[in-house]
Amino acid sequence: MSIDFQEIRELLAAIAPTDITELSLKSEAFELTVKKGHSSVMPLAAAAPAVAPVPVAAPPPAAAAAAAPVVDTAPTPTGDPKWVDITSPMVGTFYRSPAPDEAPFVNMGDRVATGQTVCIIEAMKLMNEIDVEISGQIMEILVENGEPVEFGQPLMRVNPG
Repeated sequence: MSIDFQEIRELLAAIAPTDITELSLKSEAFELTVKKGHSSVMPLAAAAPAVAPVPVAAPPPAAAAAAAPVVDTAPTPTGDPKWVDITSPMVGTFYRSPAPDEAPFVNMGDRVATGQTVCIIEAMKLMNEIDVEISGQIMEILVENGEPVEFGQPLMRVNPG
């Protein structure tokens, strides 16, 4: 079994919204273990395939190194400490509008209400609408349209109220 970094990202995106807390995949040349806890930290341990060519062997260790820091080293808030982050619930691609030729869901300075869609995260060819959980004003948009995002990555900051 050979697996590349994109396949690992897709696997993480697929299990992120589920109740699965642990998943192990093993073969003669590859081992992958993913664990989810209540703290929203998803440790990833992967052993490089022993028989695979060098280009395939490189991504799993990079994935293990890249997956842990994403949750642990969130960007330092640049604004008011009372602002609330809207974070990505999955790995995927961030889109500000429902279609390329349509207006963005929200812009900086817009007022939003609880349950309002503020962006889309595409994961495994599925478009997932991301709704805001509090009412307030969009103060910062931290991700560019079409940019890849990680699980737990801040997307926007809202000033509640």
